[in-house]
Amino acid sequence: MPKILFFRIAFVSWLVFITFSSLFSFSGMVKDSRFNIPYADKVVHFVFYFVLVFLGVLAVKQSIKVKSDTKNTLVYAFLFAFFYGILMEFFQYFFTENRQGDILDVLANTLGAIAGVIVISSYLKKGRSLK
Repeated sequence: MPKILFFRIAFVSWLVFITFSSLFSFSGMVKDSRFNIPYADKVVHFVFYFVLVFLGVLAVKQSIKVKSDTKNTLVYAFLFAFFYGILMEFFQYFFTENRQGDILDVLANTLGAIAGVIVISSYLKKGRSLK
């Protein structure tokens, strides 16, 4: 499978996964109390948006035939993740019954997106190929 198709599918699949995970009600599911880690949901938010930015940048870098400006790609990927995270929290607050929008989730999303920008930026600066 060509890299361009792989990264596009991975990015869109991850976006669908985040959307489903953000809007689906998990109430009534069995919760194992042995693994009650405080603020674990914030770590999950961080990881979700870290991966979103990482895959988004790789998808754009592979999609554009002409060498794209990495700085602009990083900025757009961050802005997309930031506003998408706000949109998901807005939807949770107004359109779901068992989910709540949370400003701390937005903060965790944003920090994950920033970390994703930093990591993918350093990865691309080292001149590594995406093979």
